[in-house]
Amino acid sequence: MKKIKFRLFAIAMVAIIFSMLTQGTLAFYTTVGQANNVVTSGNIQFIIHEKQSDGSDFPEEGIPVMPGQVVGKIVTIESACEHPFYLRVKLVSGVSGKDLSAKDCLGIDIDTKNWILKDDGFYYYIDIVDPGETTKPFFNQVEIIGDKVDNDFIGSVLTLTVSAQAVQSENNPAENAWEALGWPAD
Repeated sequence: MKKIKFRLFAIAMVAIIFSMLTQGTLAFYTTVGQANNVVTSGNIQFIIHEKQSDGSDFPEEGIPVMPGQVVGKIVTIESACEHPFYLRVKLVSGVSGKDLSAKDCLGIDIDTKNWILKDDGFYYYIDIVDPGETTKPFFNQVEIIGDKVDNDFIGSVLTLTVSAQAVQSENNPAENAWEALGWPAD
């Protein structure tokens, strides 16, 4: 019995010594490496075009208007990048030095077939804007509402600003622009 215990003890010792020698050998065949991966996001860019009815650029300084006048102003947005995107637009208006809102003074013929107004105040383009593509016009004209704009407005400036935002449509699980993830906070 003592011989069997001694043999088991000797075999165990040999196994322990052998495993210790093997671990030292394995250490020579193990290496550690590090990789730095740089991920860059796509760049979404667009251009807002404002044209007059004759196709010329709408003047940056604006135009003089009269009550009841209809001004041709065609607003489209062109993709200037290599990635498709969802698009939304908000109108911001104002009247210099007056309590009356420009919304009360301006009648805008927004294309509600291709642009959908949501509760957040943004109009969402119903299609994805592909690279190089231009949207259908957001609106084509603005009417100066005559019964709101009277002689008290002489010398005032009516402003209408088109503010647009875009988010990528690639890898965005939304089915519609207003459901898209990643819209900036307003």
